[in-house]
Order: sequence, then C-alpha cells, then structure tokens
Amino acid sequence: MNEPDVWRDQVRSLLVRSGIDLIIPTTDPSILALLESDRPWEATVPFPTLASFKGLSDKAKLMDVALDLGIAVPRQWTVPEKDGAESCFPPSAQFPLVVKPARSVVGPAGSREKVGVEYASSPEELKGISQRLPADAFPLLLQEKINGPGIGVFLLIWDGETKAVFGHRRIREKPPSGGVSVLRESVSVPAGLLAQSERLLHAFDWQGVAMVEYKIDLETGTPYLMEINGRFWGSLQLAVDAGVDFPALLVSHALGQTPPPVRDYRLGVQLQWFWGDLDHLNLVLRGKGMGPGQKFGRWNTLKAFLATSLGLGPPVGKEVFSVRDLRPFLVESWDWLRRR
Repeated sequence: MNEPDVWRDQVRSLLVRSGIDLIIPTTDPSILALLESDRPWEATVPFPTLASFKGLSDKAKLMDVALDLGIAVPRQWTVPEKDGAESCFPPSAQFPLVVKPARSVVGPAGSREKVGVEYASSPEELKGISQRLPADAFPLLLQEKINGPGIGVFLLIWDGETKAVFGHRRIREKPPSGGVSVLRESVSVPAGLLAQSERLLHAFDWQGVAMVEYKIDLETGTPYLMEINGRFWGSLQLAVDAGVDFPALLVSHALGQTPPPVRDYRLGVQLQWFWGDLDHLNLVLRGKGMGPGQKFGRWNTLKAFLATSLGLGPPVGKEVFSVRDLRPFLVESWDWLRRR
C-alpha cells in the first residue's frame, strides 16, 4: 500500500455512501492504515489500539514478553541494525539459522513492503541476507531452527475474555520449509498451550482475533513460540468448517451482541488449498523451497497429493472450490495459470 492516506479517504467516502457500520481489514498494511488514522472512524474497527497492534507485530518485543511469561522461544540472537551487522553475528550460533525481520511490514507509510523469513546455512549466507534486506527490516532475529510440526492456536478475545478457541496442525506448507499451510487439520488445543496463548495476548491488551503459532520440537515435545498474527489467517475456512465461525462471532461482539463462547468443534477436519498444495508438490519435485537439512520423498509427496486431490483417502475439504459457487476457484485458477 503506497498511498495509505488516499486509501483512507476512499474508505471514508465508502462509509458515507453506503452506511457501513463495521470495517474488518484483513492484511497488515490495511490494518496499520486504519489504525494510524488521526481521525476517529465513523464505523467500528474491531481491533486493539495502534500501540497494541504494533507491539504484537514486533517479533523482537513479542519474544521478550514471552520469555518474561515463562514461554519457550527458540534460542536467538538480535542484530540491531544494518550498519555493522556482521560484527553482531553470534560466533557461537549453530547453523542453520532462521532469519526473521522484527516486523513483517517495513518502511514509511508511503513505501511499505513485505519482508519474510529466510534461512541461513552458513555465515556467508547470513551475510548475504543481511546485506539484501532494507535497513527498516532491522533488528533481525537469528533463531535456532526447531524441527517439528506447526500448531496454530486461534483465539477471539473481546473485553478481556476468550470468546472462541480453535486449533490446527499443519500437514503440508508452501514453501515446504515452512510458510502458508496448504493442507491442515483441526486438532484440540492442550490446556497449557491455550493458557499461555491467552496470557500472551492479554500482555498486549489484545482485542479481536489472533493466531498464535508454535513449533513442537520432535525430540522434546516442547512447544516453541514462533509468532502471532493479529488478524484473520489463511486457514480461516478450516475453523468455519469445523464449527467455529470467527468472522460471524467477531461481528456479533463488535456490534454489541453476546453470543455464547465457542470452545467445542469437530476434530480431524482437513482442508486443502489446491493450488497452494500443487505449488508444494512442484517445489518438492524440483528440490526447491526446502529448509536446511530437510528432505521430502518425491514419490511419496506425489502419492499424498494425488490421494488428497482425487479423494482417494479420508474426506478432505477444499478451501476455495465449491460446486455452489465456482467463480472464486475459476478466478484463482486463472490467476495461478497466468503467473506461470
């Protein structure tokens, strides 16, 4: 979003013309643009304050708060700024390292850009990444790589109380090294994991929806905090399919209604994002998108993809495809093919 001021003016005009009561932005740049307004909004924005959102989005601050709360985080080091970054590289670090900019969206309001997680297998790769990243991406977090499955804890907090809970595990991701889940399954949230996720959100005076992401260490079973997304997440449809309609619940609470809390949902529900899963398969077949030390069997990955896509195994829902409305899938398919 290069012109947030213009965008805000357009949103205000739309509010006046259409009599809209509620605005729900779904991306980090749009949330920041709304919360940074110097004028009150004529409609409800069901998010916390700008300070709370920025605090939760700051990965360095988040990890410090988590440590203070006794929550496990990966062993990590901080590179405070781009100038002289190499002198801050930890000599005792064990590669591979996960390289995380403190914020996912960086830069001034008129020229924001997304920066993502990268992996460094050697000091030379770490140097190259630090030189390539913009200065606004610093401080950098250098974290030890946790090997294990990804678990998401999804919450709706309103007026200091938990109004909805959901959990999923990532089965396949794009890229394979870790990223957007392309096949995921609803799971129960252990009580301890739920409690610490709630403590984290309360520490930032959170209001609204959030996804708290963990990696479960394969050797110890310890859940390590990865990050928190303070907005709706890519696997939202899985929660809805399993019985937790977060959008409807958020709207109800934001408009002053009091639906009962939702903590029970169907377990074992799986959902596939077809084109993302095909990208996962393509990366594995080409031997790309792997994290350091990761290996995926090409034949087994192909069999698993075909079983999911052709319905040869347990039933799996489709994230975009629906026979009741084919247009979203057709548009997405055209966009996917056009980019090839």
